[in-house]
Amino acid sequence: MKRGGREKPDALRIRLAGREIRLPPWLYIAVLMLLFAAMVGAALISLWLPSNRVALSAGQVSPVDIRAPRRLTYVSQILTERSREQAAAQVEPVYGPPDAQVARRQVKRAREALAYLEALRHDEYASVEEKRAMLKDLEGLQLSSTIRSRILDFSPAAWQRVSEEVVRVLDHSMRQEIQPSELAETRRRVPTLIALDLDETQAAVVAEIAGQLIQPNSLYNAEATEKARQQARGGVEPISRTWKKGEVIVRQGEVVDALALEALDSFGLRQPEESWPHLVSIGSLAVVLALILELYLLRLEEVPHRRARLLFLLLLLTGLFLLGARLMIPGHAVLPYLFPLAALGILLSVLISPHLAIMLILLTSLVAGFMAQSSLEVASYLLLGSVIGILRIQKVERLNTFIWAGILIALVNVAVIISFRLPRQDMDLRELLMLTGGSVVNGGLSVSLALAGFFLLGQLFDILTPLQLLELARPDHPLLQRLLLRAPGTYHHTLLVSNMSEQAAQAIGADALLTRVGAYYHDVGKTMRPYFFVENQVEGMNIHDRLDPRTSAQIVISHVADGLELARRHRLPDRISDFISEHQGTAVVSLFYHRAKEEGQEVREADFHYPGPKPQSKETAIVMLADSCEAATRASQVNDPDEIEALVQKIVRGKIRQRELDESDLTLRDLARIRDTFVSFLQGIRHPRIEYPSEQTDQAQAEDSSPSE
Repeated sequence: MKRGGREKPDALRIRLAGREIRLPPWLYIAVLMLLFAAMVGAALISLWLPSNRVALSAGQVSPVDIRAPRRLTYVSQILTERSREQAAAQVEPVYGPPDAQVARRQVKRAREALAYLEALRHDEYASVEEKRAMLKDLEGLQLSSTIRSRILDFSPAAWQRVSEEVVRVLDHSMRQEIQPSELAETRRRVPTLIALDLDETQAAVVAEIAGQLIQPNSLYNAEATEKARQQARGGVEPISRTWKKGEVIVRQGEVVDALALEALDSFGLRQPEESWPHLVSIGSLAVVLALILELYLLRLEEVPHRRARLLFLLLLLTGLFLLGARLMIPGHAVLPYLFPLAALGILLSVLISPHLAIMLILLTSLVAGFMAQSSLEVASYLLLGSVIGILRIQKVERLNTFIWAGILIALVNVAVIISFRLPRQDMDLRELLMLTGGSVVNGGLSVSLALAGFFLLGQLFDILTPLQLLELARPDHPLLQRLLLRAPGTYHHTLLVSNMSEQAAQAIGADALLTRVGAYYHDVGKTMRPYFFVENQVEGMNIHDRLDPRTSAQIVISHVADGLELARRHRLPDRISDFISEHQGTAVVSLFYHRAKEEGQEVREADFHYPGPKPQSKETAIVMLADSCEAATRASQVNDPDEIEALVQKIVRGKIRQRELDESDLTLRDLARIRDTFVSFLQGIRHPRIEYPSEQTDQAQAEDSSPSE
């Protein structure tokens, strides 16, 4: 019996050649850690181990002909990307509308420059050479020496005409859309815009000044251009490549290019370069994951230590799903999203422990993400879908539980796909729809595998499932019918014990359904000799009065062995058989033991002991206490609530003193709640009844009554 706090894992019990061997927790968990690390390492190292694959990289020459091992159609990312880039390259740069402010600014600059030239022409203090030098340094205009001389030589009237024409030509040119690529062509057309009444000298000056002042007024819009190119990329459908079986992918002597490597990777025919960094990364990941699992089992999880087969089942399921991940994830685009990892989580949850299931799903999802080229998307997809399946399936008491779990898994899968794919700029709608459909299929496939494994593994590993318990609880079960017909008193006792036990199990958080069903079968052995047990005897006729105490004790004790034999014949699960073998523990049949001592017989206490074992779980310990309390209150015929409470406390203390509860998981707090539940139940069924008057008494009272009454 546990005194409170968290229990430590018990030793693993293994039976070999009829002997029970106990291994300390650290030893078998260390073995589990090594096996788990070996499985993870084997699954990952196989990605680099050579088989029928070739070690080639781009630019190398193929030493052999490489043919397609099967027909395969896949989306070529290389061809698709090339086509998208070509479509994007054909998109012309996008420019904004003409900016009138640019034209106004340039016309203003033209007037300012002309005003400066006018002032320079009339400068009486500067020599001609100084004026030419000053024209050379004019900001924004690079005038040739010829044009500078002509500007100084024009008469006032001629210069006035030139100035007016410069402004007019510039204004006319800047009213049109001018892109940077069109600037040279626009400047080249300036001479055609000059008025014909100007002579060649004037026209040359106008063309020089106006041409240099013309600037682009329609600027490049990078955002709009990129958007147009993205639209062009998105308009390109994914390009698929189809290979027929036996078709040559790479011929001997050919230089391997990126397209050939993509085809080899799609078939899984290419062997990545093996190097020590790969092995170190794999080994590190396997050791870290195994260490986390070991610490979790030792510190946080109730280790499934009572059944060696549970550890074997844990490793078997993990190994099978790692193998499935190895086959479905590396080198595939859609298959990783069909990998039914949620089935592993559901099976571990309902067959072993939901907490352990979540931990193993977390570790396995990391391995799967590593296989998918360190894909966070794949790891998150598998992890979240599996966790929602585990959280949805708590108690499998109806088949529609699996249906709802499958729906939730599919919805979470779709949500993960959308959250990762929708924000991507290169998001492909067709690919998104394909992955969404795969996500829905994954939900159905996961629950289908889990349901099939639920029934198959439950039978193979003798794991009691809620659905089996509900089947065993039906009153038409052959053993319960046998109990009802051959030992009705025991059947009535069994019903009371089962109700007491179920309420107590609920009070302490134990498995109430298992406790109730186990209580149904704990006394089935009494059907072999029903009239040797007091609840089935006619009042006043006790067959044990004619037997010696040792014989009576052996008959009573034998109901445990008889019950186990009946359980074996009817193929009851081991968890139910435990209630038969443990509900009496190793207690002494005290009535016959003391009678033998009183008769002066030579007494060996071992002859009056139940074979045991002592209760090994909370559930069997509850049934032991309920069985003793119900029988004691029935035998003593107590009805007073205080007497019932005192009797229950006496029995519980007696079991503690006899150390019958030492190997169970019950704490003192649990025992207090169990005791209170039993007292409340027994007080409810054994409360005093009102004694109703008989028919004769009623008639006599009526005759004696006066008319007024």
